Amino acid sequence: MTPFQAFVLGLLQGLAEFLPISSSAHLTLAPWLLGWEDPGLSFDVALHLGTLVAVLWYFRTEWARLGRAGITVLRQRGRMLAPDQWEFGLLVVATIPGGLAGLALERKADEAFRSPALIASALIAMGIILWAADRWAPTKRTIGSLTWRDAIAIGVAQAFALVPGVSRSGATITAGRALGLNRESAAVFSFLMSMPIIAAAALLKLPHVLREGITLPLVIGVVTAAISGWAAIAIVLRYVKSHSYGAFAIYRVVVGLAVLAVVAHRASHG
Repeated sequence: MTPFQAFVLGLLQGLAEFLPISSSAHLTLAPWLLGWEDPGLSFDVALHLGTLVAVLWYFRTEWARLGRAGITVLRQRGRMLAPDQWEFGLLVVATIPGGLAGLALERKADEAFRSPALIASALIAMGIILWAADRWAPTKRTIGSLTWRDAIAIGVAQAFALVPGVSRSGATITAGRALGLNRESAAVFSFLMSMPIIAAAALLKLPHVLREGITLPLVIGVVTAAISGWAAIAIVLRYVKSHSYGAFAIYRVVVGLAVLAVVAHRASHG
């Protein structure tokens, strides 16, 4: 892998992790379309370290608040008596389905879910679902109104993101909007949910990454992912204050259709 390729993939990872357009889809499709060698899952995981830094830094004030709330919950033996403590509990519950699905289907996700046609189909399907949820769901609820059932539902949606093209942020934002969260609250809860799942995936694969060694392209990719990830969070939160998620839904459908066209073209000339 060249430094330029690492930069491009890091940029795609950072932007697509927090825009609801699927980072795993872009990391899989970009080398396939451009004729680059597949960087492998170890490089993918290393890039996730960059986006982990982005979400930790951008929400550093919120993480400090939630960390204090979590310590208080432990001291109170699970009782959640304040809004911050309730939000901490919701994030814990919402993380569980995705974590369990990742442990159960990790090998399947690594090997069987990387077909360009499958990824394109997932991009299109989730684009349509995102558009429908954002178009017709109410926009009155905030994070403080979420219930345990809501948290579980959003967590289950996150589990479907094991399929590249579904998008972790896309699935969780869509679920949040379907439950009536306003657009900004749906994005914030999605981004906060991303930290535990990204951290767990990175730590699980980190030994393999270290065994392969730290290279200049790897460092470039991680740094680029961190910077572009921070920018993506800022862009989304600012954009959805006055716009819908429709542009992201359209992008997903257009990219998906384009990939299916390339698949069909290559099959007919293969």
